[in-house]
Amino acid sequence: MPAQEGHTPPLVSFLAGGVAGGVEALATFPMEFAKTRVQLRTQSGGSSSKNPFVVVARVFRNEGVRAMYKGCSTLVVGSIAKDGVRFLSFDAIKKAFADPETGAMSPIRNLLAGMCTGVVASTFAVTPTERIKTALIDDARHAKRFRSSLHAVRVIYQEHGIVGMYHGYAGTTLKQAGATAFRMGTYNILKDFEQSHDIEQNTAINFANGAIAGIITTYATQPFDTLKTRSQSAKGATTIDAFRSILADDGVKGLWRGTTMRLGRTVFSGGILFTVYEQVAAMLNPVLK
Repeated sequence: MPAQEGHTPPLVSFLAGGVAGGVEALATFPMEFAKTRVQLRTQSGGSSSKNPFVVVARVFRNEGVRAMYKGCSTLVVGSIAKDGVRFLSFDAIKKAFADPETGAMSPIRNLLAGMCTGVVASTFAVTPTERIKTALIDDARHAKRFRSSLHAVRVIYQEHGIVGMYHGYAGTTLKQAGATAFRMGTYNILKDFEQSHDIEQNTAINFANGAIAGIITTYATQPFDTLKTRSQSAKGATTIDAFRSILADDGVKGLWRGTTMRLGRTVFSGGILFTVYEQVAAMLNPVLK
């Protein structure tokens, strides 16, 4: 729960987080699509365009608008599961990190709770769904083997087993641990500060707090996101192989490919995620408390 007054029941945290995650993923998917395409290699092994707006224009012109939503359903379903698990587990983990005498959460405790939450979310929801989403986007550029998300799951499982669903686990988990630490931690730190200074909480404040958390999260975790994307391409790759290919293509700066479009997404997604969460939780609390 993002530093919300009173106790939020686990079911409310899970449902509000899931709804918020689904809304956020659907609203910002075109930016996620462009970011993923920028981070992937071309078929010949060279680099694709580094400008996400050029990528979007090229895909729209050559493949149509439907191609820009390849993998969208997988991301939405994954985000519902991810954010449901994320908000639920963050509430539980916060209790373990809270000061035993006062129950207060210091900035460091908030960040550590967020980091642990990210590991849980990556293991149980994020890595498999991100693997399918990335594979679908990559496959649509070349082979076009996958007819749907379910078909992609079957093909990957047949070719690689359950391990194939966890290609990029290291990069994804590092990203999720860092992203959740900074996103949930920053949001809670800002909200605790505002409440201690009697700043009224409303939709605009919630959105601004989420957007600030999104900016900090993007710059802190972009290298992990780039590694994750390369690892989870249609063919799949180990995290070490992905790291080597990024350095070979663009050097160290290649680890920050896709930052512009991801930044645009995380600013909006952070604002949308926490605003929708607060609103849904406020509606469900009286019913399910």
